[in-house]
Order: sequence, then structure tokens, then C-alpha cells
Amino acid sequence: MIGKKGFTLIELMIVVSIISILMTIAVPNFLRFRMNANDGATVGHMRTISTSETMFQSSGIADKSGDGVWDYATLEELGSDDNGPPFIDEHLSQGARSGYLYEVEVTESSPTSAPAYTCIATPARPGRSGIRSFFVDETGTLRYTVDGSTPGPDSNPID
Repeated sequence: MIGKKGFTLIELMIVVSIISILMTIAVPNFLRFRMNANDGATVGHMRTISTSETMFQSSGIADKSGDGVWDYATLEELGSDDNGPPFIDEHLSQGARSGYLYEVEVTESSPTSAPAYTCIATPARPGRSGIRSFFVDETGTLRYTVDGSTPGPDSNPID
């Protein structure tokens, strides 16, 4: 009788079933870890945008209304190197980073109101790339929601 080499079909099926069981345990934990990491990175990006907006306004780069009051910037303006080094990196200035989409709305100053901005970050794929949505404005207070609603100045603040 010649010695047998290789694995039997039963042995291969057992190995495949063990790998399948391990994958059903590991993949959800990995996805949850990635969402938490994206949320944490987004908090940092929102703080960066808030600081960059303050630096942009205080540097006196833009007075769009011509009233002598310096205005805030859009994401594209914050990432532009037209007026010196950019305030934020290229990827963030394009409005997407770490599984989140960023949108900045700027309100120019007028005789009756001061300049303002709002920045909202929402998960690109809710429930898959992130859980929370974030909001920051010229006050610098970072706020969030977890129920899928759009965050605003009345949302829960991050400590």
C-alpha cells in the first residue's frame, strides 16, 4: 500500500468551517472599530476646521463684502495656497475624509450682522463609515447627533 499524501475532504471542510466561524466574530468587531476610529478622526478634523477658520479670519485675507470686516472661508479657500500656506490639507479641503463628508457654509458680514460660518460633517455611509454627525460654528463649540438628524447649534456639545 502506497502512503497517502494530502488532506481528506472532511479535514478541509472542518478547516473551512472554523475559518468561517472566526470571520463571523472578527468582521463585525473590525467594522465597529473602524467606525469609532472615523468618529474620533472627524472630531479632530472639525477642531482643525474651527481653528483654521479663526486663523483665516484674523489673518485678514478676505473681505468679500468690502465693509472692512474680515470674512470666514470655504473649505476650498482654507485648502488653497493662493495666499500663503494652506490652513487645512488637500483631502479635507475637498470635503471628504475618514468616511465623512464635510460642508462649510459661510455668511458674509453685513451692516446688521457679523460674519459667520457653519461646518457639518456627516457619515458618507451612515451606519457603516460612522455613527455620529457633527456641527461647529464660529463659537468653536463642537456638537453632535446620533439619531441621523442634521446637527445644529442646539445639538449635544462634545466635552
